[in-house]
Amino acid sequence: MKVVFPVEYWPTSSTMGLLWKSAASRAGEWKSWKRLIHTNMKKKARRSQETHTNSVQEECCALCRCSDDDPAMFGEKVTLKEHKISVHYFCLLTSCGVYQRGEEDEGIFGFLVEDIKQEVRRSTRLTCFGCKKKGACVGCNVRSCRKMVHFPCGRKQMFVSQFTGLFPSYCPDHSPSQSLCTGLDISLPRSCSICLDSIDPVLSYSILKCPSCHTSWFHRDCVQRQAHSAGLFFFRCTLCNNKEHFQEEMLRMGIYIPERDASWELEANAYAELLEVYKRCDALTCLCNNGRTHSAKSGWFEVVRCRLCGSRGTHRKCSGLKLDTKDWACSDCTQATDGKASLVRSPQGGPRRSLLSKRHRPSVHSSISCKRPSLPERSGSPEELLQSLVPRLHPPSVQVEVIGDQALSAGLDLVRRADFDPTQTLSVRFKDIDQTPLPNHLWDSDTAKEYFLKLLMQQIQECVVFEGPDGSKNLALDSEALREDLYFDVGCLLALSLVHGGPPVGFFSRALYQCLFNYPANRPLNVTHMTPDTHFTHQVTRITEAESLEELKEVMAVSWEYLELAGCNRPISSLKEREALVEDLVSFTMITRMQLPLQRFREGLQTLGVFDQVQLFPSVFCGIFCEAGDHLTAQTMGQLFTINFSEQEEKLNRETPVVTFWRHFLLECEVGRSSISLQDLLHFATGSAKLPAVSALSSPSISFLHPLAPSLLGFKEGRGVDWRDEGLFPQSEPVSKHLLLPVTSSYQAFKSSMEQAISHHVHLLPTDG
Repeated sequence: MKVVFPVEYWPTSSTMGLLWKSAASRAGEWKSWKRLIHTNMKKKARRSQETHTNSVQEECCALCRCSDDDPAMFGEKVTLKEHKISVHYFCLLTSCGVYQRGEEDEGIFGFLVEDIKQEVRRSTRLTCFGCKKKGACVGCNVRSCRKMVHFPCGRKQMFVSQFTGLFPSYCPDHSPSQSLCTGLDISLPRSCSICLDSIDPVLSYSILKCPSCHTSWFHRDCVQRQAHSAGLFFFRCTLCNNKEHFQEEMLRMGIYIPERDASWELEANAYAELLEVYKRCDALTCLCNNGRTHSAKSGWFEVVRCRLCGSRGTHRKCSGLKLDTKDWACSDCTQATDGKASLVRSPQGGPRRSLLSKRHRPSVHSSISCKRPSLPERSGSPEELLQSLVPRLHPPSVQVEVIGDQALSAGLDLVRRADFDPTQTLSVRFKDIDQTPLPNHLWDSDTAKEYFLKLLMQQIQECVVFEGPDGSKNLALDSEALREDLYFDVGCLLALSLVHGGPPVGFFSRALYQCLFNYPANRPLNVTHMTPDTHFTHQVTRITEAESLEELKEVMAVSWEYLELAGCNRPISSLKEREALVEDLVSFTMITRMQLPLQRFREGLQTLGVFDQVQLFPSVFCGIFCEAGDHLTAQTMGQLFTINFSEQEEKLNRETPVVTFWRHFLLECEVGRSSISLQDLLHFATGSAKLPAVSALSSPSISFLHPLAPSLLGFKEGRGVDWRDEGLFPQSEPVSKHLLLPVTSSYQAFKSSMEQAISHHVHLLPTDG
């Protein structure tokens, strides 16, 4: 709709001019006001942005311009608000131009603030080799090298910074490196021993290894975080537990080790939950009126905890236990141990155990099972080292019943008992096939135990877990033995026999001893170490004896299944590659495929600390386990017996020459100038043909047998034969290991008397009887 004003209301030209001036004035004022508001908003935004930038700059490290706060990787980040500066500890340590001139409580860990600002100004002129930005403060320690980086950029560029001495850093071209050990098998799959992820055994900046055991590999970041957590006092190799050489190598390779206690030791009340005792009834139906959490001090409604796990409980009344019951096992522990966790003495037979249900040795009875034994200051004889493992005998002794000559069966029944304690003494009783005990006068306790341990060692050598010739046995791979966990039981029995006075093992091969105890250390095995007359040995021998490349390829083609199984079915272009192939095949046959039997056998030998003791002194114990040990000598026999002289001077004068006769007689027995051997003499004196590895009894002793007066023997003066040499023969008490030597007038009379008596004894009671 269009509006038309009357003529009288139309504005004149002067009026229109005034209107236009007023409108223009208001528009100018509006533009000025609008411009003022816009200017104020820009100033406020600029001030806000400057404040945010300043706060961000205060949070960033003044040296590396990185705001990350990861103490394990960059060190602790410290902020001084009064100086508006933050800095990483590692950036301070590795910077080239700043030094710790103050005390520990001054500035930042002794680095003065002015020195830090001066270093910041110096580094603004240097360009980082990694990010190409200014502010690089870490340089390569080699003077001719001009590479500079920020510390975080240095980690990405594989710089190695050593946190010791003057804290030098090295670029990848000049950084230290590790070397592989000779004979180390890197064909086996490896994993990081800290995070357990798979790892390629190729040494690099990010992959490191232990310098002691050479089998522990790990990522650099993993070992750095472990060092930050463990601290100087607990940082060590996760496999071999070496501390001194491991820390020295890690410092050389750029791992920072804080000089403090472990992080778990510094946490307040970290172990408070260990002081809490579980007090709750977990029975299906709780009969207590006060609820499941009520526990009386005694009686029917006292909460009895599971003795195995300690994390389950029950009122006596709720589980139908007796009023005096203190030992109880929950249903979970009972199922996990095939029903043997009732803590009630179980019958000898019991169900057959599987490998997964194998029970560990209890450690609640004695500290010897769970605590590292005290070792002598220096290595001595095997007998002395094993003597330190002999536990304190405490009653009651464990009863071992041997039916006939089945010593191995009796030993397996012993170690498979639910209440088996290796620190108890052995009380052996023999029964005939009809289960009738033999008379006590035929078997005293010590003789029965000695005969049992001797039979046990012989039968272990012939069991299915070993293969090879007599005196040089290797472990055999037997699926049924694995299923019954026989490797663990045999290792446990060997340890028991050694500590409880049994004979030396003596039938291990050198290869088996090396596989178990790594002695000689890191020496590769060869085909001569394999068990003779086996399928694998024949195949490896044929490969070794191939005279030409064509013959080698033919043998490999025939044995392709074995090569495929061992992961060695690779093309061979020359005979020079045969040596590495044979070494890989031997390693697979004797180590890789035998990992589980070896591991269970070692765990069995851990009983009473035998494995740890042998591993500490492998060269000393080699003769105990291997056939190549030292044979019986006149010197060892002379040192074995303790000589008890008479107190009367007259008798002492007669006994002194006899000691000389005794030592000379031992030498003649050793070199074969006597009709008897040292083994015959030892058997006559002690009842055993071999020296025991260790004995809990007293050492063998010698006393003297003096002749009677000539009148009592019916001699008359003037006879040509010395009356002291007639009818006088040595006597022995094998039970107490006591030998009576005849006091004769000459060595010939002494030798004749000894040979007659011992030959007669050996003829009537041979050592194998």
